[in-house]
Amino acid sequence: MSLIRSEYSASLNFFGSASPSGLTGVYGSPVYVYNENVLRKRCAEMKNLVTGLTVCYSTKANGNPHLLRIIREEGLIADAMSPGEIALLHRAGFKKESINYVCNNVSPEELVLAVRECAHVSVDSLSQLETFGKLSPGSAVMARVNPGIGAGHSDKVVTAGKKTKFGIAPGDFPAMRSILARHQLRLVGLNQHVGSLFMDSEPFLDAAKWLLETAKDFPGLHVLSFGGGFGIPYNKYKNEPRLNLEELSSRFGEMLQSWRDETGFEGQFVIEPGRYVVAECGILLGTVHAVKNNGPTRFVGTDIGFNVLARPLLYDAFHDVELYPQDEEPRTGMMQTIVGNICESGDVLAQGRLLPEMREGDCLGILDAGAYGFSMSSCYNQRLRPAEVLIRKDGSPQLIRRRDHLEELLSYYPE
Repeated sequence: MSLIRSEYSASLNFFGSASPSGLTGVYGSPVYVYNENVLRKRCAEMKNLVTGLTVCYSTKANGNPHLLRIIREEGLIADAMSPGEIALLHRAGFKKESINYVCNNVSPEELVLAVRECAHVSVDSLSQLETFGKLSPGSAVMARVNPGIGAGHSDKVVTAGKKTKFGIAPGDFPAMRSILARHQLRLVGLNQHVGSLFMDSEPFLDAAKWLLETAKDFPGLHVLSFGGGFGIPYNKYKNEPRLNLEELSSRFGEMLQSWRDETGFEGQFVIEPGRYVVAECGILLGTVHAVKNNGPTRFVGTDIGFNVLARPLLYDAFHDVELYPQDEEPRTGMMQTIVGNICESGDVLAQGRLLPEMREGDCLGILDAGAYGFSMSSCYNQRLRPAEVLIRKDGSPQLIRRRDHLEELLSYYPE
């Protein structure tokens, strides 16, 4: 089978001993495919960023237990944001001491579960801190603080500043101290997060400096978590540059060591990457089922609806596209808009891209789909969620989540 516009995945031997069309033939289309070697490499890059830095993987990026198990083997701990994520982490072998709970607007019952199942619980509002204190007086707690510095590829993923729902603002610190004292709570850590997918490390470093200065006003801390948001280059075929980890490592490492020397801090420094760890290890495969021209626009209709990959709809996110044709005939380049099979006008994967001509029956790949891909999928239009497959280190494919079944969909509705 001729592979057109597949140089990137071919350079990684991404599909191992399998082929894209072979994988869709066995596991159905669409299907999420992950590469173990890529995943382990990204874990190592984060683990080696700064000596002594604890890497806490953000489970919401991708919670498949088979991937979580690899992440654990690479020496990362994890954070969770729901009881379901805690359950998946336990399935993957994470122990209580390796799980941090970073919650947002949760019930008292959920807080009780988090205290029981996780090493640390971080609350991000005075209201949640008050609830925590009533439920677990005299215990240890972390607080998510808002540095007022946000960054990210979309307003919807900026998680700090005055327009976000996250974190306790500095102006509320006196009230926070009062709640801590009233319930005899021990503040053992502070965490923050400026946003997602930054390619310039300056906002992250500015926020890290702010957190270190803020921590001086809270003696007795054991954990300082600087968040995540490390970006990856989504525009692979234009050679978009990577985040400069060497520069970030040097400047961040020097900042942390200087602060340790100044304060005598002996606790944990933590980062919380999610996307950087798993995004590039995933390619979403699908099939072209229809091609049409509507006025000047050529639409390529696929089985990859926004129920399968929501990021383009939610954030106008860019994902590069590869093509694996069913024949070896030459293909000319043309402007095409790739759409899914959901009954919504917003079901667009790629708007006006110059790509090789796509034809019915072709297999295509959506790159960098390992983060916030399957984890954000749904059964909208009552379409079933796809399978997930892992290409192991030896190149062999392994099913790590089967496709949904219609019988399951119906089972939720009592007679």
